[in-house]
Amino acid sequence: MSYLGVGVSPGNVAGAPTKLNEGKVRLTELILRCFVCALALISAILVATDTQVKEVFTIQKKAKYTDMKALVLLVVVNGIAAAYSLVHGVRCVVGMMKGSVLFSKPLAWVIFSGDQAVAYLTVASVGAAAQSAAFAKLGKPELQWMKICTMYGKFCNQVGEGIATALLASIGMVMISCISAFGLFRLYGGNKARQSSLW
Repeated sequence: MSYLGVGVSPGNVAGAPTKLNEGKVRLTELILRCFVCALALISAILVATDTQVKEVFTIQKKAKYTDMKALVLLVVVNGIAAAYSLVHGVRCVVGMMKGSVLFSKPLAWVIFSGDQAVAYLTVASVGAAAQSAAFAKLGKPELQWMKICTMYGKFCNQVGEGIATALLASIGMVMISCISAFGLFRLYGGNKARQSSLW
């Protein structure tokens, strides 16, 4: 018997409408994965295609994302997140069409670990890109770093849009990792409910 609901989750309550809950969780996961895939892809395209040419004393200087390693990291990580979300989105669709429920603990651990890794990568890449963007926008007078965005305004604006889109994708990835954690740990909660009902 559970004391004050401790150890009780929607996945292990006897008599709970698990089929309905499972369908809602799967649909939410599918929507989030599609959302992350689209936003990560848009972010990678926005940053990777961004260039601006400025002429300084008859010398043309071209600003591109490869000039800042944090932006290269952002593009690569968002490409990985988009591909990963696409693959798992297909897995969700196939699972919904088959009507099968994930009961394999090793597979649940693989999905959970992958979601955690991609979530951490997206959050880290957004943080690094945002820090670099802040230096480009504000400069650092103590180190004699110029405000680059005063020269390359269009470039900085498009990079800012890419970082904002990547931030939304990383928030979606964190939410997906919470759903996969729920999916994993509910597999362990059912045994405790059965054992406590034997007492």
